[in-house]
Amino acid sequence: MGKAGKWKRKASVPGGSKGAAKSTVDVIKSNPFEVKVNKQKFNILGRKTKNDVGLPGVSRSKAIKKRTQTLLKEYKEKEKSNVFKDKRFGEYNTKLSPEEKMIKRFTLERQQNFGKNNIYNLNEDEELTHYGQSLAEIEKLNDIVDSDSDTEERGTLSAELTEAHFGGGGGLLCKKVSSGQEAEEEEKPKSRKELIEELIAKSKQEKQERQTQRESALELTEKLDNDWKEIQTLMVRKTPKSEKKDKEEKPKPDEYDMIVRELGFEMKAKPSDRMKTEEELAKEEQARLQKLEADRLRRMHGIDEKEEAKKKPKHISADDLADGFILDKDDRRMLSYKDGKINMENEEEKEEEEDGNEESNENEEDEEEDNEHESEEESAAEDEEGVDEDNHSDLESDLESEEEGTGNKEQNQESNEDQSQNMEEQELKIEAASSELPYTFAVPESYEKFKSLLTGRTIEQQLIILERIQKCNHPSLAVGNKAKLEKLFGFLLEYIGELATLDLPELKTIDRLVLPLYNLCQMFPESASDSMKFVLRDAAHDTEELIEVKGRATFPGLDMLIYLKITSLLFPTSDFRHPVVTPAFIYMSQLLTKCRITTLQDVVKGLFICCLFLEYVSLSRRFVPELINFLLGIFHISLPKKQAQGYTVVHPFTPVGKNLELLLVSDKKDLESWQKKNLPLSIVTRLKEMSKTELNHIRLSCLALCFDLTKKSAALYESLPSFHEIMDPVRILLKHHLPVSEYPEQMQEWYNSALRELENKVKHYTPLVCEKKKPVPLKQYTPKIVKVLEFGRKLGGSKKEQERKRLIHKHKREFKGAIREIRKDNQFLARLQLEEIMERDAARKRKVKELLGSLATQEGEWKAMKRKKRKN
Repeated sequence: MGKAGKWKRKASVPGGSKGAAKSTVDVIKSNPFEVKVNKQKFNILGRKTKNDVGLPGVSRSKAIKKRTQTLLKEYKEKEKSNVFKDKRFGEYNTKLSPEEKMIKRFTLERQQNFGKNNIYNLNEDEELTHYGQSLAEIEKLNDIVDSDSDTEERGTLSAELTEAHFGGGGGLLCKKVSSGQEAEEEEKPKSRKELIEELIAKSKQEKQERQTQRESALELTEKLDNDWKEIQTLMVRKTPKSEKKDKEEKPKPDEYDMIVRELGFEMKAKPSDRMKTEEELAKEEQARLQKLEADRLRRMHGIDEKEEAKKKPKHISADDLADGFILDKDDRRMLSYKDGKINMENEEEKEEEEDGNEESNENEEDEEEDNEHESEEESAAEDEEGVDEDNHSDLESDLESEEEGTGNKEQNQESNEDQSQNMEEQELKIEAASSELPYTFAVPESYEKFKSLLTGRTIEQQLIILERIQKCNHPSLAVGNKAKLEKLFGFLLEYIGELATLDLPELKTIDRLVLPLYNLCQMFPESASDSMKFVLRDAAHDTEELIEVKGRATFPGLDMLIYLKITSLLFPTSDFRHPVVTPAFIYMSQLLTKCRITTLQDVVKGLFICCLFLEYVSLSRRFVPELINFLLGIFHISLPKKQAQGYTVVHPFTPVGKNLELLLVSDKKDLESWQKKNLPLSIVTRLKEMSKTELNHIRLSCLALCFDLTKKSAALYESLPSFHEIMDPVRILLKHHLPVSEYPEQMQEWYNSALRELENKVKHYTPLVCEKKKPVPLKQYTPKIVKVLEFGRKLGGSKKEQERKRLIHKHKREFKGAIREIRKDNQFLARLQLEEIMERDAARKRKVKELLGSLATQEGEWKAMKRKKRKN
């Protein structure tokens, strides 16, 4: 036995091939001591037998063979939709014999082939015809035409037809010979001019006849209308309306008839114009602004519309022969002298008058030719009369020269006054145009240019500039406009921060500038979120540096508070996680927990952040413990100095310190004169300039705001299970420690409403829920005593308990067996996958080696060729 075992171990060397495995199996078969026999005493029906006789490795090979037949096929057919189906007739019909199957298949095959071959077979019984004659008879060519049997007239054309079709252009020049004058000599043909004159005369005659017919028809219709009116009065006698009402009363229409008539008179729907796209609207807006800007520049430079229209050349077609050429104006000028120099003012006045009369002259150009001839004759006559008058004008030259001198002086004075008025009006127009805002703007490339555009202008002008920048540089108009407008968002955000840091912050301007900022954020949300995250990141980094250096942080400036407010307007605050709102949320919570409250200015800033918190969580109802802690601390610093009882104060507030009574007001006059007012955000920069009374009023306003915030917080968090545990410190402080009797009546009302809101809430308990896991019991030292009847046998019990235990045992056994088979299946699949990977890798290595070898041979050949070339 030992020798056989040694022999077996030598044969089964690890890492052997398939041939080695086969040799081991043969060795095991030849060794009788390795055969395993399981004997069975009794044969039991329904039970699997285990008395198999076999070798140790045979069962494993059987399992592998079985898996290759089942699991391997499923693995190879995985993710494959094609399936091989045997569609032969009667293959799965057990009732048919093989002979019947073969006969049926043969008949089906013959039927299919017969149908395919008969597609192109013509039916020989049918006779094919063409225009009623059979094609067979036509093909015989029985109807042969004999050229000798044709008549003489066949094939000839009539004279009229030849003249109409083949006469050419001479038909117009030839005269038609009448049938009665055939015997007479032919007249001479008319010329082209005579024929055209005849055609013109005929067309005029026909036109005149049509006009006379139309006039006669109109006269006859008018005559008939008049005669009919005279006859109608005699034939018909109209009864008065009163008699009609007495005789017959019309029935009133029903509701249905009235509705039908209304529907008939209703306006029918008309197709409306389609809605324009965003790109089309942007192009139209850009064109409108460019046109307005061109008009503004023209007005600013003093250019008139009429003069500019005159300079534009009129369109003249290439076929225009300039037949109606008329001089637009008379270039002749009256020569006059003033102080020994030529006077040009009168000439300019005449030119202006002529310009004004251009439109009337244009309408006179379209007159008829007859009227033109008449006007030419009249002008010629007038010229002759003018010549006669000029001949006698030398007699009165002295008198006329004196009159002309006085007249010229008056005209010169009037023209000078008109020119000065025109110049003043022109200057006013130029000033108005230069002071007007441009209609087109380019996107500024830097913040300095952007700031220079907006500084020194009103808020309405700033909004107009921003609107025109967006419209003139819409992303759909050019490729690079998107990147430019993305920069504009950052410039506008920086400009708002600069307005907030002024000595007198322009909060109204900032409020109006939020709208264009929101529009830019909607157009480019990604760039807007990046710029806001950059601002928040810088602010958080500054606070961390202050904490590292000084150990405590201070509240940020007014610009950062406004940025936090703008964040809630631009981005959704109800999201569970947001790339901009979540960092802002964390930053505000750090401010409320790490910034010390040392001045009244810090109190105002902290309360503003509390208002922002309530605004952020108004929809999501997210619990903010920093908010409740800060409100508790604010109430704490409004108490007189004494030891806190029933509540605890945490950082940044301290139970003892110099800033403990920061909101305590002890002056009775200030308490009586106080009135509730809203705390503006700009008050942060003006606290140092205020008097003591004003500061006390601000303290009381802060306390009133705390009551309001407490009431809102209680309404917001009332559904929380631990509401009372959260708000108990605030309730205890308000009920037992706050000196309410010293406050004004209005303040006492707010105090009572806040306390009532805290106390009247119903206590919400957490519902009972079963635990997911059974609780682990504590370990006990008392021993567990179990009755044992016989060692190794199970305790007895009822039949149900025994059956239940047997089923549990069987289930465990089957479950373990199933897990074992699943593991073996997974191992089998893993081996297959590994073999596939190894085969792919081997093929890849082989191909790479072949490629490298071919490259090496090519390189060698190339080097050999190079060497040969060098030798040659």
